[in-house]
Amino acid sequence: MTSLADHQSKDFVKLLLIGDSKSGKTGSLASLVFAGYKLRILDYDNGLDALAQVIKQRDPKLLANVEYRTLRDKVIATPIGPMVPNPTAFIEGLKLLDKWEPFGVPATWGKEVIVVLDSFTFMSDAAFNYRLPIVPKSKDGKFDVRMVYKDAQDAAESVLALLTSDNFLCNVVVISHVRYVVNPDGTKKGYPSAVGSALSPLIPRYFNSVALAQTGPGGKRQIQTAPTAMIDLANPASFKMLSTLPIETGLGTFFETVRS
Repeated sequence: MTSLADHQSKDFVKLLLIGDSKSGKTGSLASLVFAGYKLRILDYDNGLDALAQVIKQRDPKLLANVEYRTLRDKVIATPIGPMVPNPTAFIEGLKLLDKWEPFGVPATWGKEVIVVLDSFTFMSDAAFNYRLPIVPKSKDGKFDVRMVYKDAQDAAESVLALLTSDNFLCNVVVISHVRYVVNPDGTKKGYPSAVGSALSPLIPRYFNSVALAQTGPGGKRQIQTAPTAMIDLANPASFKMLSTLPIETGLGTFFETVRS
């Protein structure tokens, strides 16, 4: 018999952090470093400048606690438009999630380490680039692009399943941009952005914790933890979690509140 007191959620936080571009999502990770966590970042956005500057300003020695791998497919110009001749970013990310040298297997890193996927939006684009050359084609080279989108969505969703599984014994932060969708009834809803449109509404179901980086009153950036009319948010400690947190300390407070 297994007691709920032993559930792994008390040890590990699996957080989906969404927000518009330039809302401070990546920079907000600094508060986790200041809280004592080690970060291992799958950097699909190539946008860690703000995080580096915030940490350097406070304590340059803490930069050693952030390990990252930048994963971007090389795009070249051709007479028929930009092309990705050798898409490897998606599969290289999978290899790191299997074994990240010299740190070993991410699924065994434990409570004081956080795997960061920044961002799921660009990782799912990399999945599309990876699947495009290997989709079945007719003799004249034609193919159904819907198959590529479906394969890419399945591949990207499998990464979420891995990161949020019970046997992935490590904290996780998945960062995503927001896609705003107009529903049939005319209401507007915000979902995590991913390749195509079918996957976006399914992403939050993998996470017990969903937070929003946004610009609040007076132009002040903040972490929103309570649901809004447009975006559904969640956390397992809603009875004691503040509805908004300063972006400078927000994620550190979020982790502390959930884990306590």
